[in-house]
Formats: sequence, structure tokens, C-alpha cells
Amino acid sequence: MPEQLYHRYVAIGDSQTEGVGDGDDTSGHRGFADRLAARLAELNPELRYANLAVRGKLAGEVHAEQLAPALELKPDLATVVAGLNDVLRPRCDLDAVAGHLEAMFASLTKAGATVGTVTFPNVAKIAPLARPLLPRVLALNARIRAAAARHGVRVVETFEIDVTTDARIWSEDRLHASPMGHQRIADSLAHALTLPGADDSWTHPLPALPQPPRLTVIRTELRWLTGFLGPWLGRRLRGISSGTSRTAKRPELTRFLMDTPT
Repeated sequence: MPEQLYHRYVAIGDSQTEGVGDGDDTSGHRGFADRLAARLAELNPELRYANLAVRGKLAGEVHAEQLAPALELKPDLATVVAGLNDVLRPRCDLDAVAGHLEAMFASLTKAGATVGTVTFPNVAKIAPLARPLLPRVLALNARIRAAAARHGVRVVETFEIDVTTDARIWSEDRLHASPMGHQRIADSLAHALTLPGADDSWTHPLPALPQPPRLTVIRTELRWLTGFLGPWLGRRLRGISSGTSRTAKRPELTRFLMDTPT
């Protein structure tokens, strides 16, 4: 059977798809979508790639603002990753979030695109203070899984994979993947898409580290709470989004250049 070659890849979503955590605002953000595009371009140098994602967006905003432009680009491959910003809000209508995701799955697959998405990892292991959010994550994952099945969407299952909660694949804020984490996401999607050479190595654990003293763990959690989660929640309660006034970094389909920021 001939290998699948994709020609038009469009990524939509929030900060994870934009690439936050993998680069910076000065040199540019890479992220899993850029890394997946690099892999696709190795298979097909004529690949055209667009990334419409904007940090801070809720699932409904991704649906309202990014789906129509994505469809206009006529992708044969699309990735849709959104919903975590909704889960982190004080109030979250999971049925509405899942409805937005399913509408995007349905529209893109109906238009002929292969679609990839991910479920979310165990947030309680990434940040113990986030344990109260665990039921929401489990419920949203179940909805993503069901919606994906109805529309033939390729799903990366992360919750039961231990390495997805390893601190080394997360940025210091624990909200965005690190460069290593973004590469793991790209590899996982390549595996879900059955790209040539892709395998389950993205699930393999990293070398073990010594267990830190309990006091160190407590101090780390408190620093995260006061330095990242607290300010993040404060901005959300005031209605401030990190995506305000931002636009997509790659709004048009262009040939992917291998010298993008690393």
C-alpha cells in the first residue's frame, strides 16, 4: 500500500498548538504542529502548512474564529486541540465544549480532511494542586473520544501514559509543554496518523530521577501556585486573555521551511 502523503496541513487550537513553551515571543514559537509539519515535509517537500491557533482561546472561540478560515484552506490534514482553557475556568460547560469540538471534527472530516486530536493527561500528577480538576478532565476526555469515534478522527490517548505527566516534558508553568513535550506530542500524532517511521516510542519513559524530599515538593508546589496558577486565574477572573490582540502566526498555507525556530 502506498504511504499517505499530505499536501495541505492546517492546525487550529490554543496556546499548545501555537507552540507556547517551545520558543519565545522574540525568536518565535515552534510547538508540536511545527514539529509535525517538519516530519510531513520530510515525506512530501511540497507540503503547505498553516497554523491558525491563538493562545488563550476557549473551544467556542476556536470554533467561531478558526474553523471557517481552516475550511477555506481546504486541508487534507488538520489537527484540533482545544478545551483545556475551558477546563481551567471556574465555570465550565463540558457538553458545550465537547459540542464545539465535535462540530469542528464533523466539518473538517466532511470536507475530506484527515483529523487528529488528543485527550488530556492526568493533571493531578502534573500539578497535585490541580487535583480538583481531574473529574472535568476525565469527563472531557470521554466526550472527545466519543465524538472522534463518530467522525473517524485519529485520537492520541495520553491519560494512561506515564511519561505525559513527567515534569521534564512540561514548561515551568505546567500549562504548556516544554520543547521535549511538544516533540512527544508531534511524535504521538505521527503515530496516530500511521506516518512512515512513526511508532510508540513517544510513550517510552524518560530516565528515572531521584525522588525529591517532601519539603522540596511542597515548596515547588507553593511556588507554582503563587507564581503561575494564581496569576493565571486572576487574569481569567478579570476577563483578561493572553490571546487578546494576537493573530495566527501562519494564517496562510505556505511551504514549510526546515529552519523554523527550535
